[in-house]
Amino acid sequence: MRSIAIENGLAYINGELTTKNILIENGRIAKITGAKIRADEKINASGLLVLPGSIDPHVHFREPGMTHKEDFQTGGHAAAAGGVTSVLDMPNTKPPTLTHKLLKEKTELASKKSIVNFGFHFGSSIENLEEIKEAKGIASVKIFMDASTGNMLIQDDDMIKNIIDKSRICAIHAEGRNVRKAIDIAGKLVKKFYLCHISTESEIGYVKQNKKANLFVEVTPHHLFLTETDQNMLIKMKPSLKNESDRRTLWDALNDGTIDTIGSDHAPHTIEEKETSEVYGVPGVETRLPLMLDAVNKRRITLKRMVETMCENPAKIFKIKNKGFIKEGFDADIVIVDMKAQKKVRNDHLFTKCGWSPFDGFEIVGWPVKTLVNGNVVFENGEVLKNRGKGVEYD
Repeated sequence: MRSIAIENGLAYINGELTTKNILIENGRIAKITGAKIRADEKINASGLLVLPGSIDPHVHFREPGMTHKEDFQTGGHAAAAGGVTSVLDMPNTKPPTLTHKLLKEKTELASKKSIVNFGFHFGSSIENLEEIKEAKGIASVKIFMDASTGNMLIQDDDMIKNIIDKSRICAIHAEGRNVRKAIDIAGKLVKKFYLCHISTESEIGYVKQNKKANLFVEVTPHHLFLTETDQNMLIKMKPSLKNESDRRTLWDALNDGTIDTIGSDHAPHTIEEKETSEVYGVPGVETRLPLMLDAVNKRRITLKRMVETMCENPAKIFKIKNKGFIKEGFDADIVIVDMKAQKKVRNDHLFTKCGWSPFDGFEIVGWPVKTLVNGNVVFENGEVLKNRGKGVEYD
């Protein structure tokens, strides 16, 4: 593999921006230095920020079984364009990822098609506890305590306790009262758990009362930037959009450290499906980072907090090896961003297969201009380039 030097950029290293040159060899960061570097290829990042590749801990790339909405190829393209270098895909596909055999098949599909790195959350049901006990090489075990796409709802408290107890970490879809129930159950078991897409002021209040080292909390961009007044036939999801007071509370919780990650909950459906049937979910992997870069520019969040929630914390929480930071020896997953670039989100310019965004028409300042995955440039000048991502590894 050719060596690459990223030169003259403001690199985010150890919580600070500093002018450094970065040497990439064999897909990893070989050297970070203020001195000149000899390399086969050079990328001039003058005037740009060099950030760790973003990790999206919550995507639904719909493969297998629903590839008319998205697949690992198109989803990977959307991720790369959005500065996302690794994704963790959810299990509610067709069939759902409930066995080691199905997990292996899904991994093989992603290996052939994804240009970004990938990992998987394992599914849970009332019948697969033995599979859960033996599950390895997964980000988490997903529990649906409220209904979502797919038939994976579990409402039996004893079964939920068993699944949490037998898992290294669980990611939990819970809303309203079930947020309290999830916190109470997992808290008593003293097990790590991850609450997906928190959306209300009351849920945040209960989280704050019970925030401990084993509890991690995610928020989505659509709950940060939209409210119930924006809801229409296309813009419907679970949990639903809430009011302005809820939205402000989410921003406060994000900034004070109560919320740990920003996951897109990228859940695409075609426009025709949205218009003709009751389906929930919106695409978001492609706009997640640009929206937050714009928020940094508007001083709604610091760059440090943004990097923590979008890069560092997902790697720490799910114990993903060698990702989330710009460090010597780490994988060269890097996004180069232009904080002055200004353009609108446009449906006809998106890479996601579903071809639309709830943020269509949003004017954003701050965009990825180049994305590297394992030392390979996968996105530049608005174009996606050929590459093969790899399965993430866990400590």
